[in-house]
Amino acid sequence: MEPDGVAPVWGEYVHHEHLSRKNLLNSGLCLFALVPSYVAVGLIYSRCHVAEGAESYGTASDAICSGSLQYPLALSNALFFLNVTLGFWLIGLAQRSFWLIDPYWTILPPLLAHLYQLHPRADYNVARSVVSLVLIWAWAVRLTHSYFRREDWKFGEREDWRYTKMAKENPRCWPILSFFAVGLAQQPMLIGITLPAYSIHFSTKPFDAIDALATAACIAGLCIAFVADNQLRRFMLTNEQLVAEGQPKVSLLETGLWRYSRHPNYFGEQLWWWSYALYAVNLGEWYMLAGTVFNSIILATVTVMTEARMLKGWTHERAEEYRRYQRVVSPCIPFFRLEWRAERAAPKGGVAAPFVANSCSA
Repeated sequence: MEPDGVAPVWGEYVHHEHLSRKNLLNSGLCLFALVPSYVAVGLIYSRCHVAEGAESYGTASDAICSGSLQYPLALSNALFFLNVTLGFWLIGLAQRSFWLIDPYWTILPPLLAHLYQLHPRADYNVARSVVSLVLIWAWAVRLTHSYFRREDWKFGEREDWRYTKMAKENPRCWPILSFFAVGLAQQPMLIGITLPAYSIHFSTKPFDAIDALATAACIAGLCIAFVADNQLRRFMLTNEQLVAEGQPKVSLLETGLWRYSRHPNYFGEQLWWWSYALYAVNLGEWYMLAGTVFNSIILATVTVMTEARMLKGWTHERAEEYRRYQRVVSPCIPFFRLEWRAERAAPKGGVAAPFVANSCSA
């Protein structure tokens, strides 16, 4: 309960200490949430020995073995649906917060990659497999560190603000609506962006120059996102220090990468995933781009929502300053600042329209 006696809505921020019962419980959930999938995969991969072309679906056991070995993507989707889509949703209902999917966003992609790599019928080029797995784990470690650093190294104090917003707007139907908006919506995104890992582990084509290009671009994306996140972190800590000293905060971050892009961290993420998808394209499976395209569209939509939320919640002066920033700085892809646009006369309504040079969805 909140101090005023009013219970928080679904997912609303509720502070707890590092050694509190809630934090320890949530850390346990985070650690063991995927145990059912680990057990299922271990049993299937160790006990199912069906010769290719001899699949049988006569019994439930035969169907599970044959389907899992013949259709690895069906296996990954089935496990995801039962353990994450359904399982995490039930946990969220019990806790009245759907926070658990947030840390797993950074953990599931490399686990899905290993699901394909360890598949009994996987057949792949070792160099491409090793390089891609190292890269996706580097991505996961970086983003996991960034997430928990932002959360003050706690588990489940808050969920994604979009879920809380939807819960407030749909209080009566949220328990059911959340299954689709929070649970089911994650599956095409997370399965989708890791589709190239399937291509990588079911092709023996030699590692070539295109793979080297994909690797270099992946590293570049990781580095850009890392630098951008750290610049944002320093900006926030500096403002906290200024407030503690009784001084005014700096309104906007306009230095470093943020001088040339409003969301350089998003650009780094996009560069990473599109470069990772290049492995699949090089293997002749361009259709594995579908998940990357879908996630880019979602990220572009979220970017617009985030900026609208900031402008609505900030003071008039800070919002106007950000609108100026919008007019001169690219939304995503780093680009030269167009300072002359800041001097453009505002339209009759008194607020200049934001300039959009490019999009994270491109």
